[in-house]
Amino acid sequence: MFGESNGTVTGPLKGVKVLDWTMWQFGPVASSMLGDMGADVIKIEALDGDVGRNVSSLESAKAGMSGGRNAYFETCNRNKRGLAVNLKTAEGRKVLHKLVETADVVVQNFRQGVAERLEMDYETLKKINPKIVYASASGFGPEGPDSGQGSLDACGQARAGLMMSATPPWAKHPISIRGAPSDQIGGITLCLGIVSALWARESQGVGQKVEVSHMSSTMFLQGLAVGMDLLIGQHMPSLDRDSIRNFMYNIYLCKDDSWLRISNPQPQRYWKPFVEAMGLTETLADSDFEGADTGAGGSPELLKLIEDTFATKTFEEWDAIFRTYGFIYAKIQSIEELKDDPQVIANDYITHFDHPDLGDIRVCNFPVAFSETATSIRRGAPELGQDTEAILIDELGYDWDDIGKLQEAGAIL
Repeated sequence: MFGESNGTVTGPLKGVKVLDWTMWQFGPVASSMLGDMGADVIKIEALDGDVGRNVSSLESAKAGMSGGRNAYFETCNRNKRGLAVNLKTAEGRKVLHKLVETADVVVQNFRQGVAERLEMDYETLKKINPKIVYASASGFGPEGPDSGQGSLDACGQARAGLMMSATPPWAKHPISIRGAPSDQIGGITLCLGIVSALWARESQGVGQKVEVSHMSSTMFLQGLAVGMDLLIGQHMPSLDRDSIRNFMYNIYLCKDDSWLRISNPQPQRYWKPFVEAMGLTETLADSDFEGADTGAGGSPELLKLIEDTFATKTFEEWDAIFRTYGFIYAKIQSIEELKDDPQVIANDYITHFDHPDLGDIRVCNFPVAFSETATSIRRGAPELGQDTEAILIDELGYDWDDIGKLQEAGAIL
């Protein structure tokens, strides 16, 4: 089940401490998911903050919110405390090394060489805490000629084949999917790696380094297509609805301008009920349409007949008919429609959160429901350095004189 927003700490990772030294989206998504599952996540930022704080617009999408906040940063960084520290100073590095002593996880997504220069690399930190789980996110993997190259979501989509997979044959240029899916699946995959490594530490007593890249995660997102290519050289192009052979695996426009996606890959089983539901039983006896029941037909005339029939009823009318036959289908919706979808509402996939500055807001909920250790949304994204003094005093044993000295040294705000 899902937990209540702003409640006490719950979740399967309650008691796990995570040091989140990441920026943009890939890394922050992973650590935010850990926070949703109950981990105590401390977001570590330079004194000028994560660059994601300064995003006011994403291409044509406006990200700015009241109070200088932005939706991009809020979405990627909930359920975290905030620590601002200058790792270019010896004093700042000492603070982080003290935190590592009692941490369970460190997450970072900087270019190759940055962590080593700042003494935040795995080899350094495992000497401090041998059982640390050190999670590293990169663009193209830790080895190879491009291992040191920087990457953002669009690069992951491009290099791993996702853009071409999403590009229809009639498009004039490759299409980029909005919402940063390469970053998002990268974060989800990194979270999976971290949780697995925590279990390995629990069951086998070992800490380790976990590495995920845009390329690895975005390729695995398309695992079936990649596997088909590797095994039999089968290319899986994007859907060309006008040259479809299985008419029960296509998209159709309804009378109310809604699009319906039917996804029945077993025409032999469903073709007869389908034409019955459509009121087109005469096609069963038409020799010109031979092969339609096996997915081997490709008749433009039959496609036109089916299209014209779909256009006679609204999606709701087709929905009422199709439910009685057990077809596999769905309405094609926009992101904007999701908040009103009855399934989203019934399953709490979008939930309310009482944000300390923004008030009652709706957010995308954690995607997994646990029956006994519910996830929860307890915090909005932290202000820059919001919890620095509290962490240093309450958890590391510093006093206010120490705080002043660290500020004078330029190690903290």
